[in-house]
Amino acid sequence: MADIYKQKNNYKFAIANSNLAYKYATANNDVLNKSIALTSLGTIYFELKKIPDAKDAFIKSINELNTLPLTSQLALNYYKLGLCAMTLEEYTLAEKYFSKAEKIYRTLKIENTQLLLLQKGILYNAKGKKIEAAQIFNELISKPDDEDSYNTKAEALYQLGSIEYNKNRSNLALNYLNRALALNTSSNNNIEQRIKILFLLSMTNDNLLNTSLAHTYLKEHVLLRDSLLKLNNKRLAANDYISLKESERIDLFEQLSKENETQQKTNKFAKLISVLAIALISILSLLSLSLYKNNIIRTQSNKLLQEKNSELEIAKEKAEKASQARADFLSTVSHELRTPLNAINGITHLLIEENPKESQVHYLNSLKFSGNYLITFINEILEINRIESNNIEIEKIDFKLKDLLNNIQNSLKELAKVNNNKFILDIDENVPNVVIGDPTKMSQIFLNLINNALKFTKNGEVKVIVELFGIKENSATIHFSVMDTGIGIAKDKQETIFDSFAQGSIEINRKFGGTGLGLAIVKKLIDLLGGEIKLESELGKGSTFYFDLAFEISENQVDREKEEILLLDTDIDTMLEGKNVLIVEDNKINQMITKKMVEKKGMITKIIDNGEDAIEEIRNNNVYDLILMDVHLPSINGTIATREIRKFNKSLPVIALTAISLNENRDILLGFGMDDVITKPFDINTFYTVISKVLSNSKSVA
Repeated sequence: MADIYKQKNNYKFAIANSNLAYKYATANNDVLNKSIALTSLGTIYFELKKIPDAKDAFIKSINELNTLPLTSQLALNYYKLGLCAMTLEEYTLAEKYFSKAEKIYRTLKIENTQLLLLQKGILYNAKGKKIEAAQIFNELISKPDDEDSYNTKAEALYQLGSIEYNKNRSNLALNYLNRALALNTSSNNNIEQRIKILFLLSMTNDNLLNTSLAHTYLKEHVLLRDSLLKLNNKRLAANDYISLKESERIDLFEQLSKENETQQKTNKFAKLISVLAIALISILSLLSLSLYKNNIIRTQSNKLLQEKNSELEIAKEKAEKASQARADFLSTVSHELRTPLNAINGITHLLIEENPKESQVHYLNSLKFSGNYLITFINEILEINRIESNNIEIEKIDFKLKDLLNNIQNSLKELAKVNNNKFILDIDENVPNVVIGDPTKMSQIFLNLINNALKFTKNGEVKVIVELFGIKENSATIHFSVMDTGIGIAKDKQETIFDSFAQGSIEINRKFGGTGLGLAIVKKLIDLLGGEIKLESELGKGSTFYFDLAFEISENQVDREKEEILLLDTDIDTMLEGKNVLIVEDNKINQMITKKMVEKKGMITKIIDNGEDAIEEIRNNNVYDLILMDVHLPSINGTIATREIRKFNKSLPVIALTAISLNENRDILLGFGMDDVITKPFDINTFYTVISKVLSNSKSVA
């Protein structure tokens, strides 16, 4: 009956019937139904925002259930008690209650993770742990759509929108909030959620100077808020609440009176017991005194321990904030540096291609080297930061290990000739041809190790050895060694050689150059892959870096090279000549560089400097073979523009141009409908290769 009245928004009778249910269960000593009645009462009070009353009901229900075998009802009460604590901003208590609920569900083997995961994310967000919160919210929105998950996904999208809004990234915030509103509208049953989504949409549009939209959302927010207030007044008037609480107090008084009568009957017997107890108390008094002294000492110790724990908690929060600040700083700085570097590298390449004077070639090559050095340095700093912030994923795909190493050997042959080194690759014939792992991480590891070996060795030998240690249950353990006959590393420097920016000594840094990040990246990547790198070295006699890694042996015999060779054999100039390209870029220098590079291959270009005009241009003109879309544009960004274009044109190739930052990744950009990504500053070969590859895969290629 209480549930029926609640559905009819008659909360007065809902509370009254819940109280009656509790009385009947108490009279029959029915513990389970007492707890269910209390849970119902607590839920009603929670919906009416009477949080202290709700909290009291849930705690009483938990006390009843703790006398019974473990049930999901107990987990539900802990979860709802956690929601009360979240409302009161008692985040430590909320985390404790959610953990208890999760433990009970896990013990009972009940799948109920989405709501608990959502609250965990909201809890992280409230405590300032934005990265952990965003990871949880992204995990929730990536799950398949169904009606039961609309509210959860809408809340996760709203929370992501609030995170981006607080970081002043209004375009990203707007994307998340629009998706949250769409899901909320689909479920059509969570008015409170819609109210807060509309308010944040109004604030975000106001930041973007979309004043008309901001006003519309704010107006809708106020109307819904007022209607909710009216609905709450209809649910339970103030006088009704007072009378219900008075009725509860009268019932409690009657219950206490009955208990008092029972107590008086037992008091007579208790007097006899008391006389006998006095003797026992006298004997125990001395023991109690001793225990009291011990308790004082223990209390003082506990108080000291609590103070120390509080200090540690404050220190931990400061460290986390400092780490986040560092990550944000590196992300912003690296992103901002890439744009001018794109201009430096692009203009340098164009000048070299235009037959400069012999006296100018040396300066241009030096400028090109400096630009490449800077972008390598930025990339390595970002890679270190990604690993340390756990913002990196390990792939598990089929790849040919032998071919990967052979390709690396071929790409570094010229570097070996510079210092007159022999470069030998020795691969055990028993090593499986196709394994499952992360070829990108493996390439990073070997390129760094072999580059170092070739750089610090002159007129010597660099040898890469790959040996099979054994195969067990379709898993191959492979031993890798990179040996050189170079300058070696002193014993006292070997312990710190894997630290960031460590190069053995200042003299080595000045003589050989480099960032000092390569070996730090290698060690962290090998740790992530489940291995451990070790070093043997002696000054003047060379160094050996070695490690073991386990790989699953693939059942598929993939031949990836054919596809790559086909791309290499294709005449890129012929493929690109005459193609119509729309360049969407707001930076004037980048416009000039991109236009020059594209027209150099005979392509026809048009430049637009904003997303709105790009959408209209594609809608009205069906002449383009390709769009080069800058991600960061004024007003609406490149990702939103691409998503709008995909609504009416799904086949036109779109390539993202981005000075990619710590929080961006390829998968996110492709998720908006882009076909590929080219990062700034442009690598010339990669620039043309990606364009030709995308065009060859599209329907626009004749």
